[in-house]
Amino acid sequence: MLSDEWNGPWVQIDGTAEVLDTPESIEPLVEYYRNIAGEHPDWDEYRKAMAEQGKSIIRVTPERWGPVATGGFPARLASGS
Repeated sequence: MLSDEWNGPWVQIDGTAEVLDTPESIEPLVEYYRNIAGEHPDWDEYRKAMAEQGKSIIRVTPERWGPVATGGFPARLASGS
């Protein structure tokens, strides 16, 4: 999980991933959209677009996480040393 900021804090999450394809992905995609952007002006249109585009979603069940890290790529590795 990355922060919204460049060089901001991030954390690694390990868990089980499940890929949901259309049509099972539609309602989880609605939930994802709501969590990120709020309400859509036309949910029927959104659902139709997701189905027509064959959108999938990956659902991860976290099993462990951490540690929280800050900063970007380690300078010692970026320089090729």
